[in-house]
Amino acid sequence: MRYKIAKALIIFWTAFISVGAFIGGISMLVKPDGSILHMEEMLPYFQLLPFADVLFKDYLFPGIALIIVNGITNALACTLVIMNKKVGFILGPIFGFTLMLWIIIQFVIFPPNILDALYFIFGILQLLCGYFALVSYNQKYFKFDEGDYPNVNKGSKTLVVYFSRLRYTKKIAYIKANELGADIEEIKTKERTEGTLGFWWCGRFGMHHWAMDTFPLEKDLSTYDKIIIVTPIWVFNICPPIRDFMRKNKDVLSKKKVEMIYNHFNPWLPRCAIKEAKEYANVISITSKTTMLGHTFK
Repeated sequence: MRYKIAKALIIFWTAFISVGAFIGGISMLVKPDGSILHMEEMLPYFQLLPFADVLFKDYLFPGIALIIVNGITNALACTLVIMNKKVGFILGPIFGFTLMLWIIIQFVIFPPNILDALYFIFGILQLLCGYFALVSYNQKYFKFDEGDYPNVNKGSKTLVVYFSRLRYTKKIAYIKANELGADIEEIKTKERTEGTLGFWWCGRFGMHHWAMDTFPLEKDLSTYDKIIIVTPIWVFNICPPIRDFMRKNKDVLSKKKVEMIYNHFNPWLPRCAIKEAKEYANVISITSKTTMLGHTFK
């Protein structure tokens, strides 16, 4: 549902800006004096721009530029999004930023007016909606297959435990377990975490720094020499299901070698997430990974 909403929003904004640009541009081409748009008195303001004596004698060049920069580009992005092409989701927010730059130029050369202010806001909204749509696209088409990790669960003395709502953290956990030939187990919670409603419900737990009640593990922690905990960051801290797991198993984790792997969206790792983990476990190693737009980086 979130993906459908995000897609509909970026289709609306690219189509809306494109149609407006074509109407304005064609009007300038039909009547280069600007009379259709009642802009005859605005032409002298263009003299602030380079090559004004050549390019801005009338509205012919501005009309062509408007059609190309905001019309054709947004029409292309809209078409690609409708066709469900990733490049369309990338171009959507880019052209929103382009619109903002276009309006900033108009802020400089024209007197303050409500139309420029509105279109600058439209550019911001297109940028934000486009970014939201791109994230949603990558989440929907994120690729993960457990069969790609044949060395997992080979009876190792190392156990990887993780919680993952959108499979990003799950993939990180499986990559790590596959590298070490380690056993792996997913932490499961009794609360709802799936979908858009699950997102907001999880956010509620994250905001309050609550623990989210989890089911007991199938594997016995005491039989492993090393525990690797892979957790996403929610509201600048370890996620509530991992918090609950670590609290319930504090006695065992304090006696084991524990490695923490954090998966987060921010470009930095919050110190409070490190501090809290050390309250529950003998943390000997910390790894930070940043998930941006569906891709994970060290």
